[in-house]
Amino acid sequence: MTKNPNNLQVVDLFAGAGGLSTGMELLGCKTALCIDNDRFSVETLRRNKSDKTVVLQSDLFEFDTQTVREHAGLTAREPFLLVGGPPCQPFSKNSYWTESGNDAKYRRLRSQGIRVESPPPLARPRDDRRRFLIDVYADAVRDAKPSAFLFENVASILHPRNKVVFTQFLERLQSYGYSIVFRKVLALEYGVAQKRERVFVLGFRGKNAPRFAPPTHQSTIEPTSPLAPMPTVGDVLKKIRFRKEDGIEVVGRWAEALREIPPGMNYKALTSWAGHPRPLFEAETRFWNFLLKLSPDLPSWTIASQPGPWIGPFHWNNRRLTTSEMAAIQGFPVSYKFEGPRRERVRQIGNAVPPTFAAAIASLMIQEISG
Repeated sequence: MTKNPNNLQVVDLFAGAGGLSTGMELLGCKTALCIDNDRFSVETLRRNKSDKTVVLQSDLFEFDTQTVREHAGLTAREPFLLVGGPPCQPFSKNSYWTESGNDAKYRRLRSQGIRVESPPPLARPRDDRRRFLIDVYADAVRDAKPSAFLFENVASILHPRNKVVFTQFLERLQSYGYSIVFRKVLALEYGVAQKRERVFVLGFRGKNAPRFAPPTHQSTIEPTSPLAPMPTVGDVLKKIRFRKEDGIEVVGRWAEALREIPPGMNYKALTSWAGHPRPLFEAETRFWNFLLKLSPDLPSWTIASQPGPWIGPFHWNNRRLTTSEMAAIQGFPVSYKFEGPRRERVRQIGNAVPPTFAAAIASLMIQEISG
């Protein structure tokens, strides 16, 4: 990655723990302003960001986007990069898999060899006020007029249920004089040891659209190209020191079942589908990450922000991951510290954009801005 010689200023909306702006800092940018409504995330930002970074705790529904430059200490014409990942919950898979149960029923019947038609996709957006926060992001683009912007969200923002909302969002950005590109990309292909798929939207003010940086790593175990080998979670975790942490011991109803599951598998290893002699579960009756266990020889699955007591990924040593291990899998620097009790730290880490992922995606764009 080429360092940015001009110290381009960054404004991070919906900053959370600061994954996006930290990624831009890896490219040599300077974070001028971070805004988030969560107290623990704001404490994390204040602990890790520069003394020159303004950190505001504010509900962005109530925030006046015309004051972005003022709060960031930027002049009316000073170039800057706007980044942000509005809350993904209104667009996530769970928003359309858990309401009717039709998708789960379809997968269960198919696993039993029963031929059934797939359920029709839901066409209406989920009734969740937070989906309108992407409009707040568009308002900030309109009012603050950044030189460029980077937007991130879950891959399912492209689902038919969310298509109208997303299309209208893109049309708004273009109407403000920006040339944009968007793409669904896999963190694994950019050096993050995690199967985390996300949508990025990049935009330049003017007629020329930015370019996405090409993948740098393979996404399969078997070499298929001259790219760098697929990153594995074992390679990541062996670089950090294990420190025992409250809340990582697994006890209770399914503790013994977890110990029986091989690394890289989930509850389906204990079903007749997998040939288990004494099945505990029926295939396709649980979410895919129920009793999901990591393998050191493979990438991690997506780190969840609010996992239930039996939701993985679990460590292959039959325990929960420490927050330091989660942060490492997410690509945060070892020195990055998260504030709050364990539940709040896990939420911040799971909601964050892996900084190295963001940096890889934006590297060509930052080079172009810097001339």
